[in-house]
Amino acid sequence: MTASFFDEMHLQAGQPEAVRPHYRPFHDWLQGTPEPRIAQKRREAELAFHRVGITFTVYGEKSGTERLIPFDLIPRIIPAHEWATLDAGLRQRVLALNAFLADVYGAQRIVETGVIPRELVLFNTQYRPEMRGLTLPGGIYAHIAGIDVVRAGDGEFYVLEDNLRVPSGVSYMLENRKMMMRLFPELFARQSVAPVDDYPDALLDILRSVAPAGSEEPTVAVLTPGAYNSAYYEHAFLAQQMGVELVEGQDLIVRDDTVYMRTTRGPQRVHVLYRRIDDDFLDPEVFRADSMLGVPGLMRAYRAGRVNLANAIGTGVADDKSIYPYVPDMIRFYLDEAPILNNVPTWKLREPEALKYALDHLDELVVKETQGAGGYGMLIGPASTRAEIEEFRQRILANPAGYIAQPTLALSTCPTFVAAGIAPRHVDLRPYVLSGEEVRIVPGGLTRVALREGSLVVNSSQGGGTKDTWVLEEDA
Repeated sequence: MTASFFDEMHLQAGQPEAVRPHYRPFHDWLQGTPEPRIAQKRREAELAFHRVGITFTVYGEKSGTERLIPFDLIPRIIPAHEWATLDAGLRQRVLALNAFLADVYGAQRIVETGVIPRELVLFNTQYRPEMRGLTLPGGIYAHIAGIDVVRAGDGEFYVLEDNLRVPSGVSYMLENRKMMMRLFPELFARQSVAPVDDYPDALLDILRSVAPAGSEEPTVAVLTPGAYNSAYYEHAFLAQQMGVELVEGQDLIVRDDTVYMRTTRGPQRVHVLYRRIDDDFLDPEVFRADSMLGVPGLMRAYRAGRVNLANAIGTGVADDKSIYPYVPDMIRFYLDEAPILNNVPTWKLREPEALKYALDHLDELVVKETQGAGGYGMLIGPASTRAEIEEFRQRILANPAGYIAQPTLALSTCPTFVAAGIAPRHVDLRPYVLSGEEVRIVPGGLTRVALREGSLVVNSSQGGGTKDTWVLEEDA
């Protein structure tokens, strides 16, 4: 990994005319489109997102909770051959992660053989002993996976992290595409862009395919914590797109180890819950007794095989950042294959030598809490003050096992509209992998962009925006 930035559109930084072949049609269109028209379309997009209500919540902010996610009109374009590699690598990775989950809640071969230290798994706060011995339909735990991928300075893709609990963001992927097709239909006539609008149908098919045995016409519902959740828009959107009910815990009851939802026609059985509630709050009989979000008795129905949950309880042990460095080992162990997509090099600060190295190089590294998410609980050394580094040093010393460290990646950039015109901004990519009777990946995903100059944090909660992601159906 070098310090230079890979430019997604241009062959060489600072040479705007040296354009990669798959970007040439878009570049030519952009050059030939008057700036006032572009400005008008940007205003139209912002107004449309406001009308639709595509917002997210920034926790901890004093000034209002709802914020519009900035949307950039310049797409991130991926040629067909690159996507083929990503597709194969993502399938391989999620197959291994599901095998790992089935194993650690079953025979535990991977810890018995010492491939992964026992304590990292069995004493992990995300490990749920309540799941031991459960047989799930198809042996699948992570039905929906969001795998964060970055491209470094050498142009190679790396997996930054795995999201297997309740990965979010797919609604923005779908709405971004809808917006681009509405604003610029002529662009899609220039290039053959793979569609993403069949994601809700694919998701519904996957969810129905993992219904309990004997469910001929399974009923699916989306379980949300409610309107105050940061991703509530997405919960409602996906329920509407799939044509299923959006329910809260209070809408569900458990009778005879069977889950029903209250309707105007009386109780209706539910076979599969696409749950967007964290493990701790799902069932007050088993987890947090003070939870008002969950369903008393849900775990009993789950254990009895009368309902299935997507994703399964306990998937968090596989996407914990302390487990992340071992995913390549999982691929070799379960699949007997070499990893197609590499991890970012990672120091495990629970190991004394790695801890010493990290403490000596905090100003160069990215340090993350193993339980952190959303861009919180992390230190970006090169962008931090001496005081911030020293404060983080004390946090690490208090609990080294709670942190990992990685090099500061030279994340690829993509041209982006900013106040002064168009400038490069760092991007990542979250494709979504659906696992049921088959593995399905909609070509594309959510491209997030760090809108602040020089920033490497793309999370919307940290000021990031989004772009439409185009996967070309054939190479230019």
